[in-house]
Amino acid sequence: MSDSGQETEAKFYVLHLDSIVTRLQEWKAHLIQPRLLEKNFRFDLPNRSLSSSGRVLRLRQDEKARLTFKGAGQNQNGVIGRQEIEFVVEDFKKARQFLEALGYQESMYYEKYRTIYEFEQIMVMLDELPYGDFVEIEGETAEQIQAVAAKLDLDWNAAVDRSYTALFEYIRKTMHLSFTELAFENFKGIQLAPDQLDVQPADQF
Repeated sequence: MSDSGQETEAKFYVLHLDSIVTRLQEWKAHLIQPRLLEKNFRFDLPNRSLSSSGRVLRLRQDEKARLTFKGAGQNQNGVIGRQEIEFVVEDFKKARQFLEALGYQESMYYEKYRTIYEFEQIMVMLDELPYGDFVEIEGETAEQIQAVAAKLDLDWNAAVDRSYTALFEYIRKTMHLSFTELAFENFKGIQLAPDQLDVQPADQF
């Protein structure tokens, strides 16, 4: 996220995340965050007014606890722009109690492993979800993001415009999954092809 409080990014589904890592290392990209498990809790009001309007209220636990608000996203040629306000909180449990005292309820839990590199002043996030691997590229402008995507040989036309939780809901519906938490334990023994995710691999074209 930039200092302006605006998140501008593009997301790609990939089959060979290790190749992306190798390329970034060859280019001497700076490792900002080693591979780290994130536990994410999304909150909403009982009437689901946040999710129905495309907004997100999230409490995340990794090496720190972080509270995040995201406004509704706007898609412009594969780049998603949205307001983002994020800050570190000292106590995860108290932050959760604070949200619940205001009337918010947990609406979704999901896990992912994330590794972060910085390359040419652009943030490259390597995300491992229980259902597949993704690359998120975040920068100040669409042109910067497109340039880095091209250097990584990612097909711009394969950019994914849905959130990780929206993809999970699609999988749950089409595969008739009974569980509601996007957790690695729940996906043990389940392997999904790109067409089951309704996405196109950006590193195969």
